[in-house]
Amino acid sequence: MAMDIDVQPNEAAVYALGGLGEIGKNTYAVQYGDDIVVIDAGVKFPEDELLGIDYVIPDYSYLVENIHKVRGLVITHGHEDHIGAIHFFLEAVNVPVYAGPLAAALITNKLEEHGLTNRTELNVIGEDDVLTFGQLSVEFFRTTHSIPDTFGVAVHTPVGVIVETGDFKFDLTPTTHQPPNLQKMARLGAEGVLLLMSDSTNAERDEFSKSERCVGKTIDQLFDDINGRIIFATFASNMSRVQMATEAALAHGRKIAVFGRSMDTAVRNGLALGYLNIPEDMLIDAHEANKLPPEKVLILSTGSQGEPMAALARIANGTHKQIKIHPNDTVIFSSSPIPGNTQSVNHVINELEEAGANVIYGKVNNIHTSGHGGQEEQKLMLSLMKPKYFMPVHGEYRMLKVHAGLGEAVGVPTDNTFILDNGDVLALTADNARVADHIPAADTYVDGNGIGDVGTAVLKDRQMLSQDGLVVVVATIDLKSQEITAGPDILSRGFIYMRESEDLINEGRREIFKAILTAMREPNANENTIRNAVISKLQRFLFSQTKRRPLILPMFIMI
Repeated sequence: MAMDIDVQPNEAAVYALGGLGEIGKNTYAVQYGDDIVVIDAGVKFPEDELLGIDYVIPDYSYLVENIHKVRGLVITHGHEDHIGAIHFFLEAVNVPVYAGPLAAALITNKLEEHGLTNRTELNVIGEDDVLTFGQLSVEFFRTTHSIPDTFGVAVHTPVGVIVETGDFKFDLTPTTHQPPNLQKMARLGAEGVLLLMSDSTNAERDEFSKSERCVGKTIDQLFDDINGRIIFATFASNMSRVQMATEAALAHGRKIAVFGRSMDTAVRNGLALGYLNIPEDMLIDAHEANKLPPEKVLILSTGSQGEPMAALARIANGTHKQIKIHPNDTVIFSSSPIPGNTQSVNHVINELEEAGANVIYGKVNNIHTSGHGGQEEQKLMLSLMKPKYFMPVHGEYRMLKVHAGLGEAVGVPTDNTFILDNGDVLALTADNARVADHIPAADTYVDGNGIGDVGTAVLKDRQMLSQDGLVVVVATIDLKSQEITAGPDILSRGFIYMRESEDLINEGRREIFKAILTAMREPNANENTIRNAVISKLQRFLFSQTKRRPLILPMFIMI
């Protein structure tokens, strides 16, 4: 029997599989009766302690068990924390996908890469489209963000309208796309919004974020003052920033070379969709870039987050096959480090400086503005939508809490605001809201081709290996005669240098010898009880001597 949620037939249900208490993994769902609409399928990149993990994705088990109810996946925009897990999602829940032009182009690349093109129904939507899914209908409203084709989503249910803003800021002078549709947001608010789910990323910033056009002026001024070659690093998806850099290059007679797979894909998509306007004869390859005078070249590069395999990092450390740093080069970082990436970014900046480049970065240079609205914009969204109930999303707990306070400041009663965890089910009628249930929503770890096969125990072992190394115990045991016929021997990797630790090794062998003999004499002794005895004894001994806890791996030959 399929798992189901404990809500009444006249209640709409809203829940997040990712995006609450975290930045990333955005996956939200609205359900009424037998109809479910999913909004976004994001990925989260692992923290440092998740050793060997490539991605973190949601637990889709509830949707898998209720796949007959899932009508479609609606995408707000094309950033990885909103579409990065889409191939994992579609392998588990193969339903139609609806996305704006740029997001659809980026999703198409992912589907081709993972062999899902032929089995996926991908529909390109615009702001004026209305989708009907049983008792639910979905309409869209244009917002602005650091990528074109960004939409908020309004899901009409029999009990009221549920709005999910997606990522947004109120940029009234964007550079590559239209401004936010304030009229449509106000119309939704006037007609009545039952629940608002709103982006909380910058809830701690007491500001109204700067327009992209301000950054464009700074970039143009920088190009005026730079005589050598320019390497411009930004997010490949930030089409506005890419367009501003290319416009400045063309105005200053520079030709443009593109480095990095994601940047190359972004430029091709931007040109095809009309978000970028670069004359074909102004795009050059690496060979031409190296032949032209430095003042005639702009290099667009990936790697603004310090990714070790990205083009910029390889240029910085001298391993890039085509581009080397010259003493008069200027590298512009037109981005801010994502939390957790600061050390990597600083490392690349240091390498660039050591190689002789001049590096421009940071807020002080006015070369970046966030794609997420600050407190003033979040209050504006709340004021336009006038929701009866409010659920902050897309943020760590402290951000959700601050955002909840902003809701109260503009008139949303405290009792009508819900700070929830992934998996919590919010049940709504026109007059009531309550936390009704909880569904599985734990993190699922992706390690290579393995999805969900790395759990807490494996990560704990990896942590021990990374910190204190490995000790292998080898012995041949005759359980019948209760004798040790060979060994025990100790091998160490990453724990101690064995040639300089003979006394410790010999004492450890004696401790193991005694532990094996004692364990063999116990009633019902077997390989497992002997193994556990050795691990326990050796762990205590090694910690007493070294204050370290290596991973201990007994390997017995049983006679």
